[in-house]
Amino acid sequence: MERKLSTESVNSRLDTEFKRQWGIIARGAVDLLPEGEFEELVRRSIKKNVPLRVKQGFDPTAPDIHLGHTIGIRKLKQFQELGHQVILIVGDYTGMIGDPSGQSATRPQLEYDKIMKNAETYQKQFFKILDRSKTEVRFNGEWFKQMDFSDIMNLATKFTVARLLERDDFETRMRRGIPISIHELFYPLMQGYDSVAIKANVEIGATEQKFNLLAGRTIQEAYGVEPQCILTLPVLVGIDGEKRMSKSLGNYIGI
Repeated sequence: MERKLSTESVNSRLDTEFKRQWGIIARGAVDLLPEGEFEELVRRSIKKNVPLRVKQGFDPTAPDIHLGHTIGIRKLKQFQELGHQVILIVGDYTGMIGDPSGQSATRPQLEYDKIMKNAETYQKQFFKILDRSKTEVRFNGEWFKQMDFSDIMNLATKFTVARLLERDDFETRMRRGIPISIHELFYPLMQGYDSVAIKANVEIGATEQKFNLLAGRTIQEAYGVEPQCILTLPVLVGIDGEKRMSKSLGNYIGI
């Protein structure tokens, strides 16, 4: 009888803690996917007392992060305050491509030295919000610069061109006859491989990045890694009042 009461008491405490954490995690989110699986992931973390590895990536394509970025960074802060492990991916290699999400044309390619200089200021700005001592910072060049051509070909086998061309931005560009460079097709694969390299349980991103985040699950499964759950957040409109806030569009407010 005592054991039964003890078990019920433990389950009650776990359920209370889950509701507390889930309320904070879900606050302000647009998508929490896959439904049910994400909730179970959080429950398992609480039950086993093992922090989730929560990832978000940022490409240092300009000297400043902007107000739109703070939506994701504040969500990372919430995970951090709940006791989970936050991993910031600084895209020194993906930054040379630039995320094609929401883009109507190929981004200009940046020089690596410029990207690394921008990365220095990025980190200073991240830690205006996040706790530096509780944040794992990783540059994705750490794993990409070690890859040879056979590794790249192996990564390319994990996804199909047909699926890549399903994304709205690529489909729109094809319909309008706007070129799509091959290196742009690699971006979702590289972002997905970041999740393989750091064994992400959760990835955060804007709604326009949903395709990339879900692609990460596919890439993780292909490499035998438990697939991440994804959390998307709203896109902040830029100072032009029309398009999303973006460094490349110049309609942003830096922090």
